[in-house]
Amino acid sequence: MNKSVLIVAPHADDETLGCGGTILRLIQEGYQVSWLLVTGMSEDSGYSVGQIHRRQQEIDKAAAAYQFSNTYTLGLPPAQLDALPKGEVIGAVSGVIQSLKPEQIYCVYRNDAHSDHEVVFDAVMASTKSFRAPFVKRILAYETLSETDFGYKPEDPGFRPNVFVDISPFLEKKLEILAYFESEVGPFPFPRSTEALKALAKVRGVQCNTHAAEAFMLIKEIL
Repeated sequence: MNKSVLIVAPHADDETLGCGGTILRLIQEGYQVSWLLVTGMSEDSGYSVGQIHRRQQEIDKAAAAYQFSNTYTLGLPPAQLDALPKGEVIGAVSGVIQSLKPEQIYCVYRNDAHSDHEVVFDAVMASTKSFRAPFVKRILAYETLSETDFGYKPEDPGFRPNVFVDISPFLEKKLEILAYFESEVGPFPFPRSTEALKALAKVRGVQCNTHAAEAFMLIKEIL
């Protein structure tokens, strides 16, 4: 059995917001979990040396806390993915997928408010067609507070989870890791806050009769 999992995050912290508890659970269960960061701060994309250094420290602390098997960074410009040729993004994402050959992929929801999320989702789907990546058996989309819940597209029925993962033993560790991203976290009622994330975990827990959970939309499964 291939126990390789790839977590795809357009920006550092998306993975923690959407599936941090699931990552911790998968690793405890013996899965080899890798992290793909699609974007990255650079001076060319308008960030200062200080901002770049602080973000790298946050990423390093999170990677160490999760104990990822691999961390891949594409370094594409944040909030500008929709301005890049689609083939460039697809090629970069596909390169990682072909190299790692994961059985499962966790990715952001396509209709989030952030355009980077739509581009990344499309790149993952283009890279995992069954004749190109037959090793990928399961793809799930996770929800990202401040993006999924603000995705008000009239044609979109909204994020409708059909897979729930009990993260009760891992919720506190997830919140600890979220706190590493100091530049992205704010006090409640800011959506990327400890209180908001804990509340969402409790709501998802109620939906599957447990204390805390994360929710996903199953996009693809090959049995």
